Amino acid sequence: MANIRDLKKDINFVLGDIIEAVYVWEALHPESDTKKSEAIIDDAIDTFDTLIAKVNDRQADNKRQQLKQVRIDLEKEATGLVDRINKL
Repeated sequence: MANIRDLKKDINFVLGDIIEAVYVWEALHPESDTKKSEAIIDDAIDTFDTLIAKVNDRQADNKRQQLKQVRIDLEKEATGLVDRINKL
Protein backbone atom coordinates (compact mmCIF):
# COMPACT_ATOMS: atom_id res chain seq x y z
CA MET A 1 0.00 0.00 0.00
CA ALA A 2 2.99 2.31 0.22
CA ASN A 3 2.78 2.71 -3.54
CA ILE A 4 -0.70 4.19 -3.29
CA ARG A 5 0.38 6.50 -0.48
CA ASP A 6 3.39 7.67 -2.50
CA LEU A 7 1.24 8.23 -5.57
CA LYS A 8 -1.21 10.35 -3.59
CA LYS A 9 1.69 12.40 -2.21
CA ASP A 10 3.10 12.85 -5.72
CA ILE A 11 -0.26 14.07 -6.99
CA ASN A 12 -0.56 16.48 -4.08
CA PHE A 13 2.99 17.84 -4.38
CA VAL A 14 3.04 18.21 -8.17
CA LEU A 15 -0.30 19.95 -8.46
CA GLY A 16 0.40 22.00 -5.32
CA ASP A 17 3.65 23.22 -6.86
CA ILE A 18 1.80 24.18 -10.04
CA ILE A 19 -0.77 26.17 -8.07
CA GLU A 20 2.04 27.83 -6.12
CA ALA A 21 3.79 28.76 -9.38
CA VAL A 22 0.60 30.44 -10.58
CA TYR A 23 0.38 32.43 -7.34
CA VAL A 24 4.00 33.51 -7.75
CA TRP A 25 3.28 34.60 -11.33
CA GLU A 26 0.26 36.58 -10.15
CA ALA A 27 2.35 38.26 -7.43
CA LEU A 28 5.03 39.21 -9.95
CA HIS A 29 2.49 40.53 -12.48
CA PRO A 30 -0.14 42.39 -10.44
CA GLU A 31 -1.21 44.50 -13.41
CA SER A 32 -2.06 41.46 -15.56
CA ASP A 33 -5.51 39.96 -15.97
CA THR A 34 -5.82 36.91 -13.74
CA LYS A 35 -8.60 35.09 -15.59
CA LYS A 36 -6.16 32.77 -17.37
CA SER A 37 -4.16 32.10 -14.23
CA GLU A 38 -7.32 31.40 -12.23
CA ALA A 39 -8.40 28.96 -14.94
CA ILE A 40 -5.09 27.12 -14.52
CA ILE A 41 -5.68 26.85 -10.78
CA ASP A 42 -9.22 25.58 -11.34
CA ASP A 43 -7.94 22.98 -13.82
CA ALA A 44 -5.24 21.88 -11.38
CA ILE A 45 -7.86 21.38 -8.66
CA ASP A 46 -10.11 19.46 -11.05
CA THR A 47 -7.16 17.30 -12.09
CA PHE A 48 -6.35 16.63 -8.43
CA ASP A 49 -9.93 15.56 -7.71
CA THR A 50 -10.06 13.32 -10.77
CA LEU A 51 -6.73 11.60 -10.11
CA ILE A 52 -7.41 11.02 -6.41
CA ALA A 53 -10.80 9.54 -7.33
CA LYS A 54 -9.07 7.15 -9.74
CA VAL A 55 -6.54 6.13 -7.08
CA ASN A 56 -9.31 5.50 -4.55
CA ASP A 57 -11.47 3.52 -7.00
CA ARG A 58 -11.78 0.07 -5.45
CA GLN A 59 -13.84 -1.34 -8.33
CA ALA A 60 -10.84 -1.57 -10.69
CA ASP A 61 -10.09 -5.02 -12.09
CA ASN A 62 -6.34 -4.46 -12.44
CA LYS A 63 -5.25 -2.05 -9.70
CA ARG A 64 -1.60 -2.07 -10.76
CA GLN A 65 -2.44 -1.03 -14.33
CA GLN A 66 -4.85 1.59 -13.03
CA LEU A 67 -2.14 3.16 -10.85
CA LYS A 68 0.31 3.18 -13.77
CA GLN A 69 -2.29 4.99 -15.84
CA VAL A 70 -2.82 7.54 -13.05
CA ARG A 71 0.92 8.26 -13.04
CA ILE A 72 0.86 8.73 -16.81
CA ASP A 73 -2.18 10.99 -16.55
CA LEU A 74 -0.50 13.03 -13.80
CA GLU A 75 2.59 13.58 -15.92
CA LYS A 76 0.55 14.53 -18.98
CA GLU A 77 -1.76 16.92 -17.12
CA ALA A 78 1.07 18.51 -15.13
CA THR A 79 3.09 19.10 -18.30
CA GLY A 80 0.08 20.73 -19.92
CA LEU A 81 -0.53 22.99 -16.93
CA VAL A 82 3.13 24.02 -16.76
CA ASP A 83 3.05 24.86 -20.48
CA ARG A 84 0.02 27.05 -19.86
CA ILE A 85 1.84 28.83 -17.01
CA ASN A 86 4.83 29.44 -19.28
CA LYS A 87 2.55 31.05 -21.89
CA LEU A 88 1.11 33.57 -19.43
